[in-house]
Amino acid sequence: MAEHTRASITIEATPAEVMAVIADFAAYPAWTGEVKEIEVLETGADGRAAQVRLLLDAGAIRDEHVLAYTWDGDRQVGWTLVKSQMLRTLDGSYALAPLGDGTEVTYQLAVDVKIPMLGMIKRKAEKVIIDRALAGLKKRVEG
Repeated sequence: MAEHTRASITIEATPAEVMAVIADFAAYPAWTGEVKEIEVLETGADGRAAQVRLLLDAGAIRDEHVLAYTWDGDRQVGWTLVKSQMLRTLDGSYALAPLGDGTEVTYQLAVDVKIPMLGMIKRKAEKVIIDRALAGLKKRVEG
């Protein structure tokens, strides 16, 4: 299994409210700074996205990739890389657990690029992606 980075945050909302924001891909450009374009390519039987095309622009890294999503109700969503120019792996998940009046959201991410890169630098990049995503999610849900 690939090395991964993980972080958690508490959001003052129910798991269903948090997952509704995660599942609303059309709104991603409004709250995830790096996602510039998004298109749901395939929808699953549950009505949620099964395959999504994303155009990312994170300054030095500009890439288009396709991710396949699997959903476990309002408990967890995971994704795996289907296609990318720059990435070999982009596997991740959001796990949601009720916590008091809110929800603990744990984001796990494993990234591998096609060009050689030190593991330490990859982990740092994963941490930045995770921290930004969790902060943006919290702001979007609670705002």
